[in-house]
Amino acid sequence: MTVIDLAAVERPRVVHVPRFSTSAGDEVIDLAASAGLILDPWQQFVLRNAMGERPDGRWSAFEVGLVVARQQGKGSVLEARELAGLVLFGEKQIVHTAHELKTSMKHFKRLIRLFDGSDDLRRRVKKVINSNGKEGLEMVNGAVLECLARTKNAGRGFTGDLVVLDEAYALTDEQMEASMPTMLAVDNAQVWYTSSPPLDAISGQILMAVRDRGEAGVAERLAWFDYGLAGNLDEIDDMDLDDKAAWLAALPSMRSGRVREENVQVMRDVLTNKGFAREILGIWPPKPSQLGFRVIAERFWTAMLDPASQIAGRPAIGVYVPPDRSYSAIAAAGRREDGGRHIELTGNELDGDDYRPGTAWIVGRLRQLDTHVPSVMVIDDKAVADEAEAAGLVVHRAGVADVVTGCQLLYDGVAGPDPGGRTVHHLGQQAMTDAVAGAVKRKIGNSWAWERHDLTSDVAPIAAGSLALFGHCTPRVHRPLPTAPMVAWR
Repeated sequence: MTVIDLAAVERPRVVHVPRFSTSAGDEVIDLAASAGLILDPWQQFVLRNAMGERPDGRWSAFEVGLVVARQQGKGSVLEARELAGLVLFGEKQIVHTAHELKTSMKHFKRLIRLFDGSDDLRRRVKKVINSNGKEGLEMVNGAVLECLARTKNAGRGFTGDLVVLDEAYALTDEQMEASMPTMLAVDNAQVWYTSSPPLDAISGQILMAVRDRGEAGVAERLAWFDYGLAGNLDEIDDMDLDDKAAWLAALPSMRSGRVREENVQVMRDVLTNKGFAREILGIWPPKPSQLGFRVIAERFWTAMLDPASQIAGRPAIGVYVPPDRSYSAIAAAGRREDGGRHIELTGNELDGDDYRPGTAWIVGRLRQLDTHVPSVMVIDDKAVADEAEAAGLVVHRAGVADVVTGCQLLYDGVAGPDPGGRTVHHLGQQAMTDAVAGAVKRKIGNSWAWERHDLTSDVAPIAAGSLALFGHCTPRVHRPLPTAPMVAWR
C-alpha cells in the first residue's frame, strides 16, 4: 500500500524550481479569478513557482515543464499564464502551439471565453484573428497571441516572449528548431512544456530529455513539475494500480473534487493496465537507456566478451560513416588462434578508439592501418572511398548486400540460434557495447541492417564491426597475400 501525505498532494512527486526572490504567481492567480477561472491549489502551486522572479525582475525559469495526467486542468494553468502575459506582463508576442490544430483551437476558444466573461478584459481586446488555421488575439496594448499547430516551420520568424509547447510528448527536433531560436534575442522570455507522459521513448525523446534535466535538479533555469507516479511502464506488474492513495497522488484535481473517484474507477475498469498507468497515473515509458539490447540480448553479448581475444594473421578493416556524418568508426575483424572470430574498434593508446567526430580523420588513419596489410578495407561511404583511393589505398566499396551480410554474420556469431555458431568474440570496448545496446533493426527488403533506436545512441561502432566481419568472411573481396613483411596486428 502506497502511503501518501494528503496535505502535500498539491506538490508534485518531482519538483525542481530555480531560486527566485519574488513571484508574480499571485498576480496571475488573481487575474484568472477576476475572469472567473478559479484555480485549484496544485495549479496555484505551479504558477507561484514557475513565475518566480530574480532580483533584476526577469523570470528565474526560462523553461517550465509540467507533466500531469489528462483531464487534470493543465490547460487552465496555460490559460491563466497566457492571460497574464497579454494583460499584465507586457509580453508582446505569445505563441501557443499543440501537436494538432484542433487541440490548439480548443485552447483558444477557452481563452476567448475568459475575455468574453469580463467587461474589463473584453475592452482590452483590439481584434480577434481568424485566418488560415491560425487563431489569435491582438490587444489594445499591442500584445499578440497566436494559437497554431506545430510543424517544422510553425513559429519560425516570430519573436516569442512566451512560447507554449502543449502536448509536448509529441515534440520533434524539427519543431524545437523552429520554436526555440525565436526566443534567442528576447530580454525576458519563457517557454512552457506541458504534457501527459509520452507514449514511448522514441516519440517522446525530446520531453524525456527535459525530464532528465529536471530530475537531475541541476538545470539553473528550468522549473520542473511531474505529478505522475514513479517507475516505468515495464514495471507495472509490481505496482498496485488499484491503490486509491496512489490515485490521489497522481491526480491532484481529485483533491478539489473536479475529478471524481468513481470516474477514475471507470477508467480502471475499461483501460488496459498499461493504458491506465500511463494516461491516468502518469507513469512514463522506460528511458532509452532502459530499452537497450533489443536485437542482441545483453547476456549473449556478455558471453562473447574476452579481454584477451586478438586477431591472428591479417585483419579485415571496416569503415562506417552514418548518413548525418556526425561520428564515424573503423573496426577490425579476423581469425583467432582457436578458430573463432574477433571484432574490435581499431585505435591506439595516444588517440583512443577509432570512433570519432566527422570523417576528415579516416583516410589518414587508414594509411596507418595499411601497414598491417589488411586482407580488405571495406568502406560503405562513396566520398570516403574516393578519398582513400586517391591516397593510394585499395578498398572494397560495400553495397547494400554486403552491409546486410555483415549484419547477419555478426548477429549469428554472437546471438544466433545455433550455439555452435556463436564464435564472434569482442574486447568489451564501451563504444562497441553502447552501440549494441542502442541498436534496432532497419528493414532492407527481406532482411535488415543496424539502426539506432533514439538520438542518444549511435550504431557506428557495431556497423563498422559488421563491415569488417563481412570482409573477413568473404574471400572474393580479399587482396592478394603480401610478399613483403607486414606489421603484426598487436
